[in-house]
Amino acid sequence: MPLTRRVFFWASTNPWLRTRAMKTRFVKRSVKKFMPGERVEDAIEAAKRLKTLGIGAILTHLGENLARIEEADEVDRHYVRLIELIQASGLDAQVSVKPTQFGYDQDPEVCYGYLVTLLDRVVAAGSFLWLDMERSRYVDGTIALYRRLRKSSPSVGIALQSYLYRTENDLENLLPLGAAIRIVKGAYLESETVAFPKKTDVDGNYFRLASRLLKPDNSGPGALVHVATHDIALQERLRRVIAERQVAPERYEFAMLYGIQSERQRQLAESGIRIRCLISYGEHWFPWYMRRLAERPANVWFVVKNLFGG
Repeated sequence: MPLTRRVFFWASTNPWLRTRAMKTRFVKRSVKKFMPGERVEDAIEAAKRLKTLGIGAILTHLGENLARIEEADEVDRHYVRLIELIQASGLDAQVSVKPTQFGYDQDPEVCYGYLVTLLDRVVAAGSFLWLDMERSRYVDGTIALYRRLRKSSPSVGIALQSYLYRTENDLENLLPLGAAIRIVKGAYLESETVAFPKKTDVDGNYFRLASRLLKPDNSGPGALVHVATHDIALQERLRRVIAERQVAPERYEFAMLYGIQSERQRQLAESGIRIRCLISYGEHWFPWYMRRLAERPANVWFVVKNLFGG
């Protein structure tokens, strides 16, 4: 793994650096390129602007790994308010959460209880709930949560990471459920014993996994593929697969991050592709921001260019 990526991953978990960097004007200004603001209202306004362009949204409140299970009550109240705002605004917006935001580290059953209630609220609002995937040690637990939630409703999906060796097997095991799966590359520092160390291998596995999800046998009730990548060459390869197999439009969506390749997002929407923009917001943005920079070296240049180039 390149040294620059390791540095950013290290920074994402360093409390001393987080405390100081979050007070730095330069860092606070640069993070605005990737998120509309810290408040839920900022995220809603960004989703409204995207709606005018024909782009849907996925909203996620930043934060993970609670220190105390009691903190999950506040997280739950926040997402209840978010769902109410989405519904009141008439947005085509979905919700994405991390299990550790709801106390998974402290008590997986309590976490499940929160997620069941949240899923009920999402369904009542006519929306959709996504479970983000965190570090590799959480994969088994997150998949177990997803399986239980999927029994209650098809309006729930899960993210799977192409940099993990195990993901191909996980994907095959989930297909019989009629699973909604968002394929991402992965954004955590992982050992080479569990994850592909080379970008080319991660990209190759991404294409294999997404292509598998686009096969005709994955078209049952609830089945959905989220192609979540900013790699335009990879997007185009998968668009060719979609065209060759004549995949129905309702079976897939493309997903990209707020503030990254906005013009490409507009182009996809204008071409008739269903696309969603993942909008992250909240005060706990530093670890997430460092991982965004680590994911793609081009993101660093993107920030510098926007800061100093206008």
